[in-house]
Amino acid sequence: MAGRAVASPTEVGREVAAGAPRVGSAGEVVRRLPDAALQGGAYLLLTAWALLAVVPVYWMVVSAFKAQTDNLTVPPQWIPDPVVLDNFRALFRNAYIGRWFVNSLVVAVAITALQVLFNSMAGYAFAKYRFPGRNLLFSSLLGAIMVPATALAIPTYLLLSKVALTNTMWAVILPSLLNPFGVYLVRVYVQESLPDELLEAARVDGAGELRVLWSVALPTLKPALVTVLLFSMVGTWNNFFLPLVMLNNDKLFPLTVGLQSWYQGALIQSGANALFTLVIAGSLVAILPLIVAFLLLQRYWRGGLTVGSLK
Repeated sequence: MAGRAVASPTEVGREVAAGAPRVGSAGEVVRRLPDAALQGGAYLLLTAWALLAVVPVYWMVVSAFKAQTDNLTVPPQWIPDPVVLDNFRALFRNAYIGRWFVNSLVVAVAITALQVLFNSMAGYAFAKYRFPGRNLLFSSLLGAIMVPATALAIPTYLLLSKVALTNTMWAVILPSLLNPFGVYLVRVYVQESLPDELLEAARVDGAGELRVLWSVALPTLKPALVTVLLFSMVGTWNNFFLPLVMLNNDKLFPLTVGLQSWYQGALIQSGANALFTLVIAGSLVAILPLIVAFLLLQRYWRGGLTVGSLK
């Protein structure tokens, strides 16, 4: 009776490398079951988290296109029937919504532009310059990230009231110019993506420090600056508590405070359905600039801009 040929270790390795099926032991199957259960649980958790994030946005969009009498019905309507545009007509006929939109736009553009400028300069200086007290200043800056903005609103109000700046746009713009998180992001990106040799080459060619910053550093830091810009724009556009504290003239309100004043009026006045619907339609209009900004700037989020710059 012929004996059964035994494969050599080399042949077994070739079969495994070629993708030949390998029979695992029962212990291996048992060990893989917890991994599969963990993976399935992670998918379920992420799905539930996604639904929690998407459902409110979907409800806002749907409610903006429903009739006023359908927004408070029980059970709720998840699909508008019929789809109406009267809510937006009523919204734009109101004189305040345009003023509030312009106020939000002016404040957001001013704060975002100045924050990007100051954060880029400060982050670049912390990353590439050595000066006395650098580490202490940067540690203090990181500590400022831990302080909630709401805790500083009242002291800031008392300070600005001494110089008669409350109830003006400057009361919202000036306290928002410092963004410690933006400085931190720029510094980290400069340290990782901007080699010292590139800066030294520009200095050897006769460029001054401002020219090096403007012509060499800032173009390389475009992804970081876009990230800071988007964070700043979102935070400024959605800022609510600081304008609420600083402003008492409804003509100076941004969209956030103006829509909240409508909501408070809907709670205490008759015809609540109409005001609730205006608040929902206004909320949908308010998020459109942020969506447009993300769509226009997302192409700048790419890394590796300095790859090959020194080759």
